[in-house]
Amino acid sequence: MSTQNPNSASFSSIVQRFFSLSTASSGFDIFELSHSVYPDTHYTDNEKIEINSWITTSEQLARQDEDQAKHAERLGSLNLHLSTRTTLLGNKQSIADAVLYARLSPAVKTWSDEERTGERGYHHIVRYVDFVQNSPLFGLSIPQDAKVAIDPKNVLFIHKPLDPKEEKERKKKEKALAAAPNGESQTSLVVGQSKPQEGGKNKNEHSDTTLSAIKENLAGAAGETHVAQPRKEKKEKAPKQPKALAKETALSPCLIDLRVGHILQAVPHPNADSLYVSTIACGDPAGTENTSEFNGQIVRTVCSGLNGLIPLSEMQDRKIVAVCNLKPVTMRGVKSAAMVLAASPRLAPGTVDNHAGPVELVNPPVGAKAGERVHFEGWEGEPEGVLNPKKKVWETLQPGFTTTEDMGVVFDAGVVEQLKGETRRWLGKLVAVSGGECKVTTLKGAVVR
Repeated sequence: MSTQNPNSASFSSIVQRFFSLSTASSGFDIFELSHSVYPDTHYTDNEKIEINSWITTSEQLARQDEDQAKHAERLGSLNLHLSTRTTLLGNKQSIADAVLYARLSPAVKTWSDEERTGERGYHHIVRYVDFVQNSPLFGLSIPQDAKVAIDPKNVLFIHKPLDPKEEKERKKKEKALAAAPNGESQTSLVVGQSKPQEGGKNKNEHSDTTLSAIKENLAGAAGETHVAQPRKEKKEKAPKQPKALAKETALSPCLIDLRVGHILQAVPHPNADSLYVSTIACGDPAGTENTSEFNGQIVRTVCSGLNGLIPLSEMQDRKIVAVCNLKPVTMRGVKSAAMVLAASPRLAPGTVDNHAGPVELVNPPVGAKAGERVHFEGWEGEPEGVLNPKKKVWETLQPGFTTTEDMGVVFDAGVVEQLKGETRRWLGKLVAVSGGECKVTTLKGAVVR
């Protein structure tokens, strides 16, 4: 199956074709166009980033040179995304829906019935395409003969919808069975009855017998001399031991969580000309705080001040080194959950940094996978969960990050004031756990941050 279209439409041609609006070949603003097309629809900063992301994804789906396995993975991720959404943003229309439809519909036309609605077909993509081309919500001008012919009755395989109540009950039963000793099933208790006793008898079954026995014992004890029982002395509680004070963690670059990151895509920040917003896979498990899902991968949103210093094309689909345990910060309305490591020339004393560059990203070893830990040789150890901003660990250690004559990234403890007495005086190379050194392209003796 393929969605690759040799005549994949450009953004401007799509706008002209569907909305009868003229756009310049360059320099137009996506969100000005969005406002022209959908004047009553307003987008948050995060939605603007998502719109840009989906436009980039639509370009990737239209590529002719992409590996088929990767292409199928993209389609599967899109199908999963649309399984719980009416539009790409959820229930709000956008320019991204029109662009994705334009680039995807030519391929959907060629799909077989099995590819459309078979057991492994892309049901949700087909449903979405049919909705976009026919719903007045999107306002697309599409001639009837140009639409994808979709028969809603022609469904080869029907996926059984998950009943939330049944799923909740199933999990409840599994939990109860897991808690039962030796895997034995537990007897259900009825409200108003006591817990079953040994032999399967209920306390209520013995109530009459027990009551009679108590009366007989009381009657027999009436003529006997009562013997007072000695009181039990209360045991004095041992004084609570004070909690041991947490050991002060020794200052070391290993406290900084450095990982290989994979930039899946980057777009300009909607509110800041100097920033990019990147979607980066850093190997986080599902459910990790400050992460989301994109194209089937768990990702972090990262803002970086690289716009104007590194071409946007060089920020796409590439491996980088990311600092992953800085406290997240909101940059002009977008929450950033990591930092991209980059190198720039060291300034001469008294020189003011005008941020003119050049800037080079730190490249991990070839073959390193997203999420792989990288560390400085001789400074191995476990990183902190989230660095405490008050302790300024990053700010203290970062001056030791530099590059060598062969462009390798190293840590120089000698320039860190708090490590002046440190015996490890060598330059520790930044290496991946699987092997290989992290480097920049041309900058020697640079500042890395």
